[in-house]
Amino acid sequence: MSSHGDPIPMIARKSAGLKGEAHVPGDKSISHRSLILGAMAVGETKVTGLLEGQDVLDTAKAMRAFGAEVEKRGDTWHVHGVGVGGFAEPGNVIDCGNSGTGVRLIMGAMATTPITATFTGDASLNSRPMARVTDPLALFGARAYGRKGGRLPMTIVGAEAAIPVRYATPVPSAQVKSAVLLAGLNAPGETVVIEREATRDHSERMLTGFGATVTTEETSEGRVITLTGQPELKPQTIIVPRDPSSAAFPVCAALITEGSDVLVPNIGLNPTRAGLFFTLQDMGADLTFENMREEGGEPVADLRAKFSPNLKGIEVPAERAASMIDEYPVLSVVAAFASGKTHMPGVKELRVKESDRIDAMATGLRASGVEVDEGEDWWTVHGRGFGDVPGGATVQSHLDHRIAMSFLVMGLATEAPVRVDDGGPIATSFPIFETLMTGLGADLGREA
Repeated sequence: MSSHGDPIPMIARKSAGLKGEAHVPGDKSISHRSLILGAMAVGETKVTGLLEGQDVLDTAKAMRAFGAEVEKRGDTWHVHGVGVGGFAEPGNVIDCGNSGTGVRLIMGAMATTPITATFTGDASLNSRPMARVTDPLALFGARAYGRKGGRLPMTIVGAEAAIPVRYATPVPSAQVKSAVLLAGLNAPGETVVIEREATRDHSERMLTGFGATVTTEETSEGRVITLTGQPELKPQTIIVPRDPSSAAFPVCAALITEGSDVLVPNIGLNPTRAGLFFTLQDMGADLTFENMREEGGEPVADLRAKFSPNLKGIEVPAERAASMIDEYPVLSVVAAFASGKTHMPGVKELRVKESDRIDAMATGLRASGVEVDEGEDWWTVHGRGFGDVPGGATVQSHLDHRIAMSFLVMGLATEAPVRVDDGGPIATSFPIFETLMTGLGADLGREA
């Protein structure tokens, strides 16, 4: 069943070349943070290009529940913040829908204010572990009461007198790092996060933009991020770049669909997010960066992707995993159309996303005639080459938007159509996916 209603079965059929410009939605990571940091600033933050998928809209509702004014006027979102430590206690349960990013960042933002809030989500989110965030938040003095295994619904009791924290993240996770840094805003002194592997750094960049003092140092321990607590955040005017994770779908579809030439403009190319595109180039993809520039402190470019019939399987560097963790499902689809094996190590995090993404993709790929090997933190796709991927499967999305979109992309180039049991979750992150892809010439849509 879909996260927000009845199941929406979808089908994708072998398509002629995809052509045109793909204007994908705004970056989801930056959209979440724009709303949360705007709510913690003093004054009015203006945001254009915000991703208006359900995940981000749920974060907007949450910020209202904590006392910020959040409204859309024209094409601009206006956030009147309450200041660091100024959150009010919500009157009702906070429903974060399908969004792990939203719930974990919001928990961090409120954990050092002496208020209590209860969080829930859809069936997928309520099955995901939250201890990875609540454990470090407890060091500040916050308390968490949830279901067995540290799962939602969960009540967070904010710290009465927060203390600063020094925390080494046990696994690479931008969500955990960001939750700790947001909690550190309302703690005195310096809060320090140490990560052995660099993860996406939107929080550090945006905290600095809002006026917080954040320093980053590469040491023998790893990357050490230090935040000075209790700043007065200053409101900002933010232009959200387009989401590289959303761009992955039209880009990958163009690479495997014969005759394609697609331009995806204004894509954020933060080096902690762009690993997929470099991996595709390593596989021999005809993928180029045009009009390289910087906007709002983030590198941006236009991506041009053309049909690439001679893709080769590769060993994806494990150290690249953090920069492309959400893109492995659609990468595995591209790998099916490459010649030879594509091995993807260091991806244990995929086991605890909206679904177990390794299992979900491996099951669907095998049902579509593609051989897959897998372990706890790795998987290997045995590519069949262009024109030799059978398809014909009906796959389960497991309430996971990226699983649904990945198999619909696959169906554009398989010999037989590919069906997805429920495309409803796509709306959480990419509400215009269907219209954008069909506008390029993709033969996909809903089944009665």
